Amino acid sequence: MKTKNLFLSAVVLTALLLSGCASVPLAPEPESIAAKAFPAPEQNKAGLYIYRDSFVGKALKKDLYVDGKCIGETADRTFFYMQVTGDQTHKVSTESEFSANDLSLFMKAGKNYFIRQYIKMGAFVGGAGVSESTETEGTRVVSKPEVRMAKQGHCDN
Repeated sequence: MKTKNLFLSAVVLTALLLSGCASVPLAPEPESIAAKAFPAPEQNKAGLYIYRDSFVGKALKKDLYVDGKCIGETADRTFFYMQVTGDQTHKVSTESEFSANDLSLFMKAGKNYFIRQYIKMGAFVGGAGVSESTETEGTRVVSKPEVRMAKQGHCDN
């Protein structure tokens, strides 16, 4: 009976972690709208969009870093936009259960890049990863009205 109760408790806890929505500070609406116009980056810069549209882990917030610098916390249906030095390799990292997960990507000047942060099932629910998205997929997700730009600058870790 105790095993059954433990199992049911674990199922309920997992369901709670997978449902609900976390919230993070959002950028002002005009900034979000301007970023969703997908402007060409400034000279010698590359545009970088990092977005999250997770099916699982909606109640979790996860920190993001670019080249070791805190960008901010994500929640489901949020994105960040920034410009980075073009014609260089940049490292995008997200916190995960036990360590950071990194993606290194060479970003050409004058081009926009899209990185998807995703939540994955792990030993304790809460693993995260990052992967490159196509421009078509990235603009499709970021353009959705319910996807908002998060405010940069705060990480918990």
